[in-house]
Amino acid sequence: MSKVIAVFGAGTGLGASVARRFGKEGFRVALVARRKDRLEALAEQLATEGIEAVAFSADLSEPTQVPALIAEIRQRFGRIDVVEYGPIGVDQSFTPAAELDATTIEGLVPLLLLTPIEVVRAVLPEWIERGDGAFLLTNGYTAVEPLPKLSGLGPVMAAARNYAYSLHGELAEAGIYAGTLAIAAYIARSEIAESASATPESGFPVVDPDDLAEHYWSMYTARDRIEQIHPENPGLHPAAQ
Repeated sequence: MSKVIAVFGAGTGLGASVARRFGKEGFRVALVARRKDRLEALAEQLATEGIEAVAFSADLSEPTQVPALIAEIRQRFGRIDVVEYGPIGVDQSFTPAAELDATTIEGLVPLLLLTPIEVVRAVLPEWIERGDGAFLLTNGYTAVEPLPKLSGLGPVMAAARNYAYSLHGELAEAGIYAGTLAIAAYIARSEIAESASATPESGFPVVDPDDLAEHYWSMYTARDRIEQIHPENPGLHPAAQ
């Protein structure tokens, strides 16, 4: 039975590229996001490329929905081998630390921290039994390097990054890999990049999601690093200068 990757937050940017990259290696793909029409359109496109993909509509800001979602994916595919989690979208934005309050943080925690933990919790028994599995966590660069004016998202993603590091340290000897990709740029073809294109004065770099997906494939196969930063030597976001 061919392996399965579940792409959480599958969109037109990184999610599509990850699905395509792993799909070309024979993986079947579970596409997870809120808007089923877009997911089904992506699944149809992947099908024309010989990749089996199925859309699963879910609100990832609701951690309590995870067990039923994982059960639905497993019922369709029979297994889940890899999870890529990266549902950042136009609904999330930075907040200067001096303006941050508990309500803002509270609104980000379910999507960026609680749900990925629940996803891993749901798939971990299968991975431990098989002696193989991989959790790939997509973060912004502020999870790695705190920057002025770019808080809110950063502290919550940093907590998820901490979790991924600990997870890898505990489970690597059992054949289970956890790795995180920190992106210091807009992702081409994503909704965020399209929104930012209306303000080119932002001056923030744009990266190709295919390059990011290649990083993930390398991380998954080599398992020689917990974290990859792209671009490797990012400058300051203009908003932080």
